[in-house]
Amino acid sequence: MGEAAADANESAGGLSPAGSRGQEACLQAEAAQLLPFLAPEARADLQAKAARHVLALTGSGQGRALLAGQATLLRALVELAAASAPAAARDAARALVNLAADPGLHEPLLATESGLPARLLELALDPQWPWAEEAAAVLANLTREPTPCAALMAALAAEPGDPSLERLVRALCTPGYNARAPLHYLGPVLSNLSQRPAARAFLLDPDRCVVQRLLPLTQYPDSSVRRGGVVGTLRNCCFEHRHHQWLLGPEVDILPFLLLPLAGPEDFPEEEMEWLPADLQYLPRDKQREPDANIRRMLIEAIMLLTATAPGRQQVRGQGAYLILRELHSWEPEPDVRVACEKLIQVLIGDEPEHGMENLLEVQVPEDVEQQLQQLDRREQEQCERKQQEQELVPEPQAEGLHPPEGPAACHSLQAHLS
Repeated sequence: MGEAAADANESAGGLSPAGSRGQEACLQAEAAQLLPFLAPEARADLQAKAARHVLALTGSGQGRALLAGQATLLRALVELAAASAPAAARDAARALVNLAADPGLHEPLLATESGLPARLLELALDPQWPWAEEAAAVLANLTREPTPCAALMAALAAEPGDPSLERLVRALCTPGYNARAPLHYLGPVLSNLSQRPAARAFLLDPDRCVVQRLLPLTQYPDSSVRRGGVVGTLRNCCFEHRHHQWLLGPEVDILPFLLLPLAGPEDFPEEEMEWLPADLQYLPRDKQREPDANIRRMLIEAIMLLTATAPGRQQVRGQGAYLILRELHSWEPEPDVRVACEKLIQVLIGDEPEHGMENLLEVQVPEDVEQQLQQLDRREQEQCERKQQEQELVPEPQAEGLHPPEGPAACHSLQAHLS
């Protein structure tokens, strides 16, 4: 798709309004001509060619906008993506990934089929489906927005028998669940679903042991997409302060799993080493920190949420978190992550809040004070950036990989133009 998408983008540049309207009319005519070849009864080779053409159209903003108005074609594309024709189904699924990457196209996509999110999840969780990763990527894009995320949760809640959330977690945590699809994008799907209180209630049910199964994936080496999705999910769960004691206690013991990706190869003195959990002591000299800055930031935010209550702060302090964060702050190359780390350190070493304000998640901050704090945050980050520019002659390379979710909703934004 790469060349087709690039050609479409380049040819659109520099056109006069009349030329642009002419090209749009040409694209509309092309879309109308493609429709018969996307039908189930069309020849397989013609289906494959038509799906490739649609995939090329989704490589440009103009092409996606055009397809948004073609309800019949979108419906045919959804049906083809779930069909058994290998090449056509693959390209149709990848076209849906590109379309779902644009939030403005979510409404026309969801209008093609009332149960589209649930159907996509069924495809993603089918261990024999070769394009399950594409189905998961479409879902990861769609569930960034509240409406499709709520629609999927409603569909999951209405299902009898084995909950699909349990199946999703099982697929995410089972190596080789689908031999033909890695299913990394199930991580962002779960992260997006954990925006919903019902999903968090499921994840935090002590009888299901879901969180315990997710914890090892914070160190998953093969995909920052999966790692970021899992860390985003855990961070969202940490908003539920009523579960902090359980999360930090021996049944889950979440803190070492959040700290280990932030730890480097530092050799602490013996008197400091004994403060650390066993899993964080005597780490090898080649120990690497989490390479993705956004995942590091989410890990810090998760720990910050766990310090919202006085018992939580006491437990985090008692497990040597300050030592790991102190070394991370000295090493951290990204200004915004360093600022987040510094704030967490201040919470750990600072005085306890006054009576009645012990739960930081329930403290009501006046609007004018909140605005002042936001201004101070921006000023502090700008100062860090200036200081970094003065100290560094050569800019640090950015971490590779997809960026995990932004903000408390932990929604995952994908660069989903598949080639």
